[in-house]
Parts: sequence; structure tokens; C-alpha cells
Amino acid sequence: MDPGLINLVVVLVTLLVAFGIGEWLERSHYKSIRKREVECKDLPAVTLERLPVPAGWNYQSSEMITGHVVISVDYFKRFVARLRQLFGGRIRTYETLMDRARREAILRLKKKAIDDGYHAVINLRIESSRLASSGRNGKGTAGVEILAFGTGVRMKKVGT
Repeated sequence: MDPGLINLVVVLVTLLVAFGIGEWLERSHYKSIRKREVECKDLPAVTLERLPVPAGWNYQSSEMITGHVVISVDYFKRFVARLRQLFGGRIRTYETLMDRARREAILRLKKKAIDDGYHAVINLRIESSRLASSGRNGKGTAGVEILAFGTGVRMKKVGT
């Protein structure tokens, strides 16, 4: 059998396996995210610098709260992104990666706020960075890092 054909088959099989595993992991992560978003829906996390305080309540305390995540790019997404770089256009494979990372970071922030007894998170901000891969002179993308941060506020009923 021709060695070139064997190499082509190996590459195609590797891409198919990477695609299947990557899709399964992404679907599993989205399922987990949706479940936890429902669990955290009662804690507001807003970009407002000041939250309107309900009548009869005052701010009791506040603290900076963070949620952080690093998500790697799977082999198939990396391959497709490299093709896209040749021809230009949107890199849709990275859009789902960024969406998952952003939602995960906000969920981790909300979980921390709930665990610490805060009633809301105000002034929510999100920062992102690309993690460079060691190949191709560090110009490739190995993954993304997302940091969500804001001010957790605890409120107290006036007179208690």
C-alpha cells in the first residue's frame, strides 16, 4: 500500500476521532452549563455600577468576587481555524469555545457569591486572553482564559 495513502487515512481518521470526541465534550459541557444556570438564576449579576436597593433594605457589605476558567481548543477546532486563517472569514469553531468559557466563568462567579452569602453581583466585568501554543513560534491558539469579576453585595433589612 502507498505510504502517502496510509498517511492520508491516518490524518483523516485522527480528524474524525478528534471531531467526535470534541463534539461529545462540548455537548456535555453545554448540558452542565444549562443545568447550573437554572440553579443560579436567582442571583442577579449585572453590569450596573449601582443596584437599586429595595425599599426597607440597605447594603451591609461588599467584596470583589471572581470566576475564572481556562478552556483548551480541541484538535479539530484548531485544524478548522487554521483553514479559516488561509481563506479568511468568521471562525465559528472558536465562537462556541468563547461562549462556553464566558458562561462558565460567570457561573463560577455566581457560585462563589452564593456560597459566600451575597445577594447580588454588581459591576460585572469580563476579561479574556488567548493562550498561545508552543508550536508555530507561539502564534497558534492553545485555549482561552476568561476572568469574570464584580462586586458581591450583601444586603440587610433596615431595623434588623
